[in-house]
Amino acid sequence: CFSPQAFNKTIEKDNSLAVGYFQRGFVHLQLEMYEEALSDYHMAFSHLRENPFIDYKQLGLRHVLYAWEVLYSTAAVQCHLQQWQEARVTLEKAVVWRPERRTAILELALERVQDHLLLEPMLVPLGELFRPRKKEVEQLDSKDFLGKPKVISSIIPNDEYIGFEPLRPQ
Repeated sequence: CFSPQAFNKTIEKDNSLAVGYFQRGFVHLQLEMYEEALSDYHMAFSHLRENPFIDYKQLGLRHVLYAWEVLYSTAAVQCHLQQWQEARVTLEKAVVWRPERRTAILELALERVQDHLLLEPMLVPLGELFRPRKKEVEQLDSKDFLGKPKVISSIIPNDEYIGFEPLRPQ
């Protein structure tokens, strides 16, 4: 059984994480919470910030989220809501975002929407999300960003005391 709670926590920590909204939208769709799913897909698309994709490899999430996939999934929810015209418009918008304009999957989806047939949403492959490679995690070392403290300025000549103490008499 799917549960959106884990995605809720993720989005609370980083509300600009488009892939978090994307996955929560899929969960909401599976739970037949269509309005919530539609909202999540709209948020995912807006957090792409006009980019055709976001590559999450920098975060250790071996996945690339494409704008056309988000739009395709949005259309899938619109089909469940019987919003056939909106779904068609959304798919036409997805064609523009599809890399190199390879649109066979979108043309098939447009035919399905025209025949009032439901679409299956896109999803991140299982095991890909929020699971960095073991090798990458093992190589993580703690870093000392502050460095060692040192006296920069003191009214006492040759003062090398490091730390905090009450005010010294002058």
